[in-house]
Amino acid sequence: MKNKLILLLFVMAILTSCKTTNQQTLPYFQNIGEAADGVVPSGCDYGLKIVPDDELIITVNSLVPAATAHYNLTLDNPSLRGEMVFSSTPKLQTYLVDKQGYINFPVLGKLKVVGKSTDEIKAMLEEQIGKDVENPYVRVQLANFKVNVLGEVNRPGSFSVTTERFSVLDALANAGDLTEYGNRANVLVIREEGGVRQYHRINLNDAATLSSPYFYLQQNDVVYVEPNQIRQDNSKYNQNNAYKLSVISTIVSACSVVASLIIALAIK
Repeated sequence: MKNKLILLLFVMAILTSCKTTNQQTLPYFQNIGEAADGVVPSGCDYGLKIVPDDELIITVNSLVPAATAHYNLTLDNPSLRGEMVFSSTPKLQTYLVDKQGYINFPVLGKLKVVGKSTDEIKAMLEEQIGKDVENPYVRVQLANFKVNVLGEVNRPGSFSVTTERFSVLDALANAGDLTEYGNRANVLVIREEGGVRQYHRINLNDAATLSSPYFYLQQNDVVYVEPNQIRQDNSKYNQNNAYKLSVISTIVSACSVVASLIIALAIK
């Protein structure tokens, strides 16, 4: 009877453990609704604002290329500067935004671009260049847009972005999605605004995240996926076991030394 009771308690413990594990929620946006179609409230703007130390690629063209040639930087050829490169193909030089938020643009001189979007810079340049060239076309691109994804994802790392419309979901997709140990209810986005590091926690189980101002990422954002409780408990368990094993190993080593000394003294 006693053996049957022990077996019953053992089975109940296993079932309870399995139930606890299965409670880990894996789907995103669980409250988005069960209808096949729907509308998610918008309201978040993905437009990037230029900050100091950003790098911009700006090209100016028109129907008469010679008329806008002097508004463009010369191509940069690393091989001409004696650098060891795998390719000597010339590349476009970039405009570095200084600490005061200015770039030094050919012909036009110093222009303040900090706090503006690439579309606003494009419009400003087309207006000013249009005083000298008929129907100029300006293209402005952010060259240093990258985000870092850390924590419980399958491929953490730094990812370069080629589009200004880049969301938290895009970042997680680039990082191979969350692991089964990622806490979907508590993803941290760290962002620098006005020289101050700020953070915001988003819940990937909540559809309201899709309209959060942190849903679309900005240059140099950090996305950190915290471990869930299962991962934390496993880590504590492993650390405790490692500590116990270390203590036992130390005791065994000490006993071995003592035994060796006793044997050596006994032989003498």
